[in-house]
Amino acid sequence: MSTQEKIWVAIGLVGQAMFSMRFVLQWLASEKQKKSVIPITFWYFSIAGSLILLSYAIYRRDPVFILGQSFGMFVYLRNLYFILWHKDKPALETQARPPECPPCPPCPQCGAEIPRNPPQ
Repeated sequence: MSTQEKIWVAIGLVGQAMFSMRFVLQWLASEKQKKSVIPITFWYFSIAGSLILLSYAIYRRDPVFILGQSFGMFVYLRNLYFILWHKDKPALETQARPPECPPCPPCPQCGAEIPRNPPQ
């Protein structure tokens, strides 16, 4: 294996490690909060790992790998956009719910509780 090939394999392994680290971060954040959560760092590691893996895929000229990482990059950037855009929006007003009422579903973008009957 040439030195150039060894360098690209190392780049691919670093990309895979970055990409895998996002799951470790998500798992640790969920354990800490005792519920399933996706921290913003998940998306940053997704983007970084995907960019490195995309570079490796382009070097290898692998169209399947290139297509997969390109589409994933769009999804990760779009999710990060929603998170950052939604952060500046005022939170939805929530109504006090009676104890017998189950929790309302969370907002899929920010996790805030969405009231069943929003104020008019």
